[in-house]
Amino acid sequence: MTMRLSVHRTGWPMKAPFAITGYVFDSLDAIIVSVEENGSVGRGEGVGVYYLKENSGLMLEQIEAVRQQIEAGVSLEDVQELLPAGGARNALDCALWDLKAKQTGKSIWELTGIEPKPQRTVFTIGIQKTPALMAENAARAKDYPLLKIKLDAVDPVERISAIREARPDASIVIDANQGFSFPQLKSVLEPFAELGVAMVEQPLPRGGDEELAGFRAPVPICADESCLHRADLPDVLDRYDMINIKLDKTGGLTEALALAREARAAGKGLMVGNMLGTSLSMAPAFVIAQLCDFVDLDGPLNLKSDYPGGMGYKAGAVDAPEAGLWGTPT
Repeated sequence: MTMRLSVHRTGWPMKAPFAITGYVFDSLDAIIVSVEENGSVGRGEGVGVYYLKENSGLMLEQIEAVRQQIEAGVSLEDVQELLPAGGARNALDCALWDLKAKQTGKSIWELTGIEPKPQRTVFTIGIQKTPALMAENAARAKDYPLLKIKLDAVDPVERISAIREARPDASIVIDANQGFSFPQLKSVLEPFAELGVAMVEQPLPRGGDEELAGFRAPVPICADESCLHRADLPDVLDRYDMINIKLDKTGGLTEALALAREARAAGKGLMVGNMLGTSLSMAPAFVIAQLCDFVDLDGPLNLKSDYPGGMGYKAGAVDAPEAGLWGTPT
């Protein structure tokens, strides 16, 4: 039995440039993988991990390098060994899950045994030049009750204070994208707690967060860049309260589900995130969202257009993917 593989690069313009610590996104650069077998077609999207220098060209090369093995027929288990964790494996892994749903006539919910429920996603506020500009963006997002605020080392408390004044009603989480030092982190945590911040994500650099071991923070601290997949989990257990699972980091839904199980068993909270992406990326991540305390699946809200048949978003609420997008029988 053989598979037919199709893979191509795709680009999606963003509504506006999106700034985080040390990086500005102007557009979404991704690949889409399709696998066809006996008339059924499964699809998956890979965005890649920008700080690991992944891009659509590299991911395309990785897929093409194993085309022969894929077209000879591969299982979800095979894929974990065939490609390294990252965007290319994510696209292929999710395409195979989609194919399995179509071939078996079972939805992703039947295949995983997870019950789908609507989720509330964060709305992300990128870094702006001044606290006032960020507060204005937060005020404009008045329909979104949960805000995720991107910060760097410049005026973090002032920025959150301005946003809190503009949005006293909002739940706020912070993502520093490795932008703080440990002394700065210690200086801002109490003010953050007083401002009602619910969680701080990845304050210190990957590979430079040893000082978090045994540190007791007044606000939960979540690992993102410091925990890409299960191989990283042992090193972060005594440093972080939560783990942010992203399918482009884990290399697909298969590893993401395994990471979620092991992190929960270790007593850690869970968040699902994204590296931007269309609804074709958000649909498999929505499976992980069912297991999480915080949900960040707002990638398509930053794009000028979305994948056909995209996810339904309204005032921060996001529903399960409809039939035809991903993970449903034909």
